[in-house]
Amino acid sequence: MSPPKPLHAAATLRSVGDLIAHGLAAERDRDDLERVAARYAVAVTPAVAALIDADDPRDPIARQYLPSRDELVSTPGERADPIGDDAHAPVRGIVHRYPDRVLLKLVHVCAVYCRFCFRREMVGPGKETALSPEAYGEALAYIRARSQIWEVILTGGDPLVLAPRRLAEVIADLAAIDHVRIIRLHTRVPVADPARVTADLVEALRTRGAAVWVALHANHPRELSAEARAACARLVDAGIPMVSQSVLLRGVNDDAATLEALMRGFVECRIKPYYLHHGDLAPGTAHLRTPLEAGQALMRALRGRVSGLCQPDYVLDIPGGLGKVPVGPGYLSREQGTSAPRYRVVDYCGDVHAYPPDQAD
Repeated sequence: MSPPKPLHAAATLRSVGDLIAHGLAAERDRDDLERVAARYAVAVTPAVAALIDADDPRDPIARQYLPSRDELVSTPGERADPIGDDAHAPVRGIVHRYPDRVLLKLVHVCAVYCRFCFRREMVGPGKETALSPEAYGEALAYIRARSQIWEVILTGGDPLVLAPRRLAEVIADLAAIDHVRIIRLHTRVPVADPARVTADLVEALRTRGAAVWVALHANHPRELSAEARAACARLVDAGIPMVSQSVLLRGVNDDAATLEALMRGFVECRIKPYYLHHGDLAPGTAHLRTPLEAGQALMRALRGRVSGLCQPDYVLDIPGGLGKVPVGPGYLSREQGTSAPRYRVVDYCGDVHAYPPDQAD
């Protein structure tokens, strides 16, 4: 018997029962999916549900947002805090890993919950939903007291789930700190709930005291729907620059053609590709992670397919809070045994050349 056709979702789907009722999960999988949902939050907005092809068992949108029994499998090395936020949290809400910037985690809820999220043990219903006024004051005091903090990155959770009025208050508080020159917000909202990017929300992000940037998280070109593109245009047209971040995911974007379309889509939206993250060691995500060598091969393929505008940095967050490092392919190696420096350079076709070039006979 064929599964029912997906029904239009009028509201965010937040339970396994909701997913089954809308044709996005099978009744036979209910018990396993309920076990997943008991540990990791589920939320699929109408905008995301409309992108899912329920007739395709390998649909790359479904793979990102719909729970899977594979999440019940943990593998060695996975950890609840894979990038070590807690090791660099001097006060509630602050992560201070690098000298000149901090994360400010305002909320612990999102419009949608990604199945590969590295903070999946920390976000969602039942977790601390937002910083208390006291904790928020302590976080601001921490930032004010450290003049080396040039950039504050609002994350969580997704900061754009906050009401425009609250966002405006936070932006104003940060912009009033003389040494904070950059405020960056990391979000899924323009993709997951584009109608939320209203004129009021855009206005809330504008300030004279600091430069505000928005980093959009998307992993597949289909996520850049007409509605998502329009939401991003509202931000960019208001003078708010945007960058992208994506995660390399098996079965979602681990082929050169998909990455090419995604990065070109970003640039068409006036969004500069920024990071392509290697999948973190979050519990229950092994089925979505790729080998590092596969990521390097994809980056080498991307180099020959698209312009420099479309090139993200392929990065790995070293477990334990040791920071991000670029892990893309190398193109230069030094030859040994030569008196003057000589190198071997690999071009985008994979051909190897000497540098400086050999002298003609």
